[in-house]
Amino acid sequence: MNFLASIEQSGFSTWIRESPSVWAYPTILFLHTVGLGFLVGASMAIDLRVLGFSPQLPLEPMKRFVPVMWFGFWINAASGVLLVMIDATKMLVNPLFYIKIGFIALALVSGRMIANREFGTPSTGKSSAVIPVKALAGASLFFWVAAVTAGRLTAYLFSHPS
Repeated sequence: MNFLASIEQSGFSTWIRESPSVWAYPTILFLHTVGLGFLVGASMAIDLRVLGFSPQLPLEPMKRFVPVMWFGFWINAASGVLLVMIDATKMLVNPLFYIKIGFIALALVSGRMIANREFGTPSTGKSSAVIPVKALAGASLFFWVAAVTAGRLTAYLFSHPS
């Protein structure tokens, strides 16, 4: 706990948390939101298409969304680390934080499985999987909704004011 407290009380964390500068907390939160939009938005677009929405829209061109999703993931990972740093002693004892991280991991795995199934490389072909791709897409949608919900709830449940 002393280690977490030292991270939380570092000059950088204090600046992010307490600075009136738009380049501190507001920018990091904005980047986290933008990353979330790229990651979850692109993933949900593919999931919905796999589930049969907009059947006139070909799925193959949506392969270009995969790098966009990873771009969003890395923005979220970096900004998420900074957001955890500013409140480490509360965040890392909050069970919802771990639930959120678990759902993100499940969503990433299901998204990777969908991409492998639907966008396999020409040399290897599309991979076969035991789980039907529509079930993966439905699970992915659920995992993202659950992760976003858990993430929002971390601000309100199991935490106490600074």
